[in-house]
Amino acid sequence: MNQKSSNSYVVVLGLMLFSLFFGAGNLIFPIMMGQEAGTNVWAATAGFIITGVGLPLLAVVALGFSGKSDLQSLASRVNPTFGLIFAIILYLAIGPLFAIPRAGSVSFEIGIRPLLPESSLTIGLLIFSICFFGVATILSLNSSKIVDIVGKYLTPIKISFILLLILVAVFNPLGSFGEPTEAYSQHSFFNGFSEGYLTMDVLAAFVFGVIVINALRAKGIESNRSIMFATMKAGLIAAVLLAFFYSAMAYMGASSVAELGILENGGAVLSGVAYAYFGSYGGIVLSAVMIIACMTTSVGLISSCASYFNKIMPKFSYKTYVIAFAIFSTAVANFGLTELIAISVPVLTAIYPLAILLLILTFFHQFFNGKKTVYQVSMILTFIVSVFDGLKEAGVQIEPVYHLFANILPLYEVGLGWIVPAIIGVILGIVIDLFKRETKIKENEEVI
Repeated sequence: MNQKSSNSYVVVLGLMLFSLFFGAGNLIFPIMMGQEAGTNVWAATAGFIITGVGLPLLAVVALGFSGKSDLQSLASRVNPTFGLIFAIILYLAIGPLFAIPRAGSVSFEIGIRPLLPESSLTIGLLIFSICFFGVATILSLNSSKIVDIVGKYLTPIKISFILLLILVAVFNPLGSFGEPTEAYSQHSFFNGFSEGYLTMDVLAAFVFGVIVINALRAKGIESNRSIMFATMKAGLIAAVLLAFFYSAMAYMGASSVAELGILENGGAVLSGVAYAYFGSYGGIVLSAVMIIACMTTSVGLISSCASYFNKIMPKFSYKTYVIAFAIFSTAVANFGLTELIAISVPVLTAIYPLAILLLILTFFHQFFNGKKTVYQVSMILTFIVSVFDGLKEAGVQIEPVYHLFANILPLYEVGLGWIVPAIIGVILGIVIDLFKRETKIKENEEVI
């Protein structure tokens, strides 16, 4: 493959990667963050971009850098059992536990809720979710071509409409930035950093990275170095586009408070802005685009999760997994978007630091010779902190542990207390490995 065609293909991959990341769910978090951050929106956006753009880019590149073919084999550097469990948790998180139900909830929030009276919302969500995931099941079982066609034409339409909405909001804002809410009055950067967890893009990036790498290998690129650089270029294209749209959506949210007030979730904000600028016609167009976009996302996620679980547990057929995930997602979606986001926060708070640490260790793998002890000790210490952070987000704050961590761990109050334990874990892992080697050498000398 010549350099010219290689570069053009990398651009195509970059746009594809952007499309994979830029689901309807990713629209609701920056716009909601903008509402809450108010005058502190840019500091919050900077933090959001690190976890919502920078880290997913690193995760995609990490797979290309590692030479591994999938997430499970990469995570197995810690331990084969950990690799399996971590991959299962990740697929469940970006699948039936959170991301798939969220697609249905976002569809309802943006597309149907504005059309229903308050008294009919519960039954409306139930009927809509059954229909939505019923269609998603049929598509997942029978026709990937339909999804390809929808995705091919829908993504440009969706982006064009959102871009039009952004341009109107920039040149004719609904109002000035409001005062930040209590959560964003201080540490807005770090709150934005934590808000980026909700996109789940770092978790999804380990799956999307495999798609990019397989596409490059299908084009005849085999060397790890070439794959890494091609992946990095494609990732940078996606990252620039994501950073632009996230920043614009945050601005839109921050300037909407005077007109809409602070709403309960980003789906309601996006819908409210569309109606404010374009009236009922704009709302209907946005609704249709988002419902079909969410359908495409749901089918892709259901298919990916069903394929993975069928691979590791072939006792049950692909069809069985598709139906089971669709039914489960229907049930979870009926908690509602606001409640679903609240449920996902503790879990993501607990597992996100592990994903971040894994991708960082991947880049330094050669420096400590890939010793499992380094992976294991750093992961254990990180998880000890992150699991208690997750419990705290769930409302189960264990006071002695909280006060201990708050007193001894830098950045703990802003959700980054796991960083120092991770560094200590790396150092301890190296020391333990050196001690083991010296002990083994002495034992061998004694035998001789």
